[in-house]
Amino acid sequence: MAPTEASVAPEATATGAKQQQHTGKAAAALAAHDASGRLEPLTITRRSTGDDDVAINILYCGICHSDLHSIKNEWRDAMYPIVPGHEIAGVVTEVGKNVTKFKPGDRVGVGCMANSCQSCASCDEGFENHCQSIIFTYNSVDRDGTVTYGGYSTSVVVHERFIVQFPDTMPLDRGAPLLCAGITVYTPMKYHGLNSPGKHVGVVGLGGLGHVAVKFAKAFGMKVTVISSSPAKKEEAMERLGADAFIFSKNAER
Repeated sequence: MAPTEASVAPEATATGAKQQQHTGKAAAALAAHDASGRLEPLTITRRSTGDDDVAINILYCGICHSDLHSIKNEWRDAMYPIVPGHEIAGVVTEVGKNVTKFKPGDRVGVGCMANSCQSCASCDEGFENHCQSIIFTYNSVDRDGTVTYGGYSTSVVVHERFIVQFPDTMPLDRGAPLLCAGITVYTPMKYHGLNSPGKHVGVVGLGGLGHVAVKFAKAFGMKVTVISSSPAKKEEAMERLGADAFIFSKNAER
């Protein structure tokens, strides 16, 4: 199927507004055009690399259930076409003149945030996710009026503040899920002191986040109890992931 063009004319959003269009380099992408959630090839354009920006050649992108919610408009805020994906891993191809943390060839990642006001109390404290002007990696309006497109594409341009560098020893395909599922559990564990040997943590549910939570907790040296409504997950929790105990949450005797 030949890719369609995203830069021919503005697209109507869920609220009836009009999208401004990017003016930089073209990129191949997969996009949903309506609430069916069906992904189809689409040619998009990325913004030119600004003074504080980093251009990335995307090699891998994880799949998050939030992507499904978004492309099916289950949160009622879809701005079609939507290019989902916020677990982006790739290699830097170009940096702006003010960029100091990254250089071409670096292995980097981008999570669910692409920008913020960078001046409010939340941003100053490193909690950009609480910023009232947060700009998400996709389905969000950027400062220049363009709608952001995510990692189901071949390239992306992001402000350097919202990029992380991967260790040389970490495979990019395995590291990509850490940019959403990983940080979602790692941050509160570290913030609340659940990163010390000898402590005991319970993980409710062994889904995507639950798997990563168990791995982090064991890496921190903690005792881990998995609480699940599926008894079939006991073997995986204890033998594969190394949990110390398993509780079947629907067992009335416990």
